[in-house]
Amino acid sequence: MSGASALTATGDGSQTQAWNRPGRPASTVGSWLPEGPLGDSLSAGLARVEDLLHASAVSDSPFVAEAASHLMTAGGKRFRPVLALLAAQLGDAEADDVVAAAVVCELTHLATLYHDDVMDEAAVRRGAPSANSRWSNSIAILTGDFLFARASDLLADLGPEAVRIQARTFERLVTGQIRETVGPAEGEDPIEHHLSVLADKTGSLVATSARFGATFAGVDRTVVEDLTAYAEEIGVAFQLADDLIDIVSDGGTSGKSPGTDLREGIATLPVLLVRAGDDPAEARLRELVAGPITDDAEHAEALALLRGSASLTRATEVLHSYADRARARLGRVPEGEVREALSALCDYVVTRSA
Repeated sequence: MSGASALTATGDGSQTQAWNRPGRPASTVGSWLPEGPLGDSLSAGLARVEDLLHASAVSDSPFVAEAASHLMTAGGKRFRPVLALLAAQLGDAEADDVVAAAVVCELTHLATLYHDDVMDEAAVRRGAPSANSRWSNSIAILTGDFLFARASDLLADLGPEAVRIQARTFERLVTGQIRETVGPAEGEDPIEHHLSVLADKTGSLVATSARFGATFAGVDRTVVEDLTAYAEEIGVAFQLADDLIDIVSDGGTSGKSPGTDLREGIATLPVLLVRAGDDPAEARLRELVAGPITDDAEHAEALALLRGSASLTRATEVLHSYADRARARLGRVPEGEVREALSALCDYVVTRSA
């Protein structure tokens, strides 16, 4: 199984169109969700999320409102709110706090994107100019802070336990970012370091999304814990898939040009596996990925070599292992459409192409 084939779309375009049909809020992670009452309920919940999300960007200052809504209007997967809403389907999915909690997680995610783009000096986000390139680093950082403040305002109404969970989640987000920035400690395995960073930076907030959705819907505590563990595994898998798509995609469907991470010297899992290996067939590739690749010809060469490499295949196998581990967490989730959708998400993560 090659990395490229593992990330090829699987003929679900008609389902994606159904989920994004007129009257349904756009979400690019909807192809694995069923039609019928469950899909309609999730659609209605996502519409409420969108309303509250955009209300959270309102400000007396037109400029602040424009900057705060910049990434919201650019679109996005809404992966965290959809997962929160889906987890809530195991209880009282209509509870008002479910939507507020889902928005808290999405606002937190959006705020981190503003800050990430400053750190990465990114020019594009979701196919649009990043806030830092459109305005300045200072504006991007302060806009992220504004969104964190709005998330905290909503969170205060959800109770002290929710505040505590969010604070611990935010601690993991920041710790993961710091650990990524400073790199692995002396003697630490770079690959294990990378995967633990992904668990902190991405998995933790995805896990909290599922926890919040299930908790505020009144789902049994043991099931909440299983859903939280499931969501952290699937969150890491989702990020691993993003990193592989950056390599195998031809059209820049993520809003970035293929191989952006290579050009910027961002060491994702396939690159780390190349660097750690001693395969003679990857000697030239190891030389190329030792740092950022600014030369266009070398970038094209590295991308072509990486797409056909054993390291990409091994990285794809790691992606599959996380999806399988997530699926294994569903044992105590009641049988039915929700569990089937959560299981389908495990398949979707390893086959999606955008």
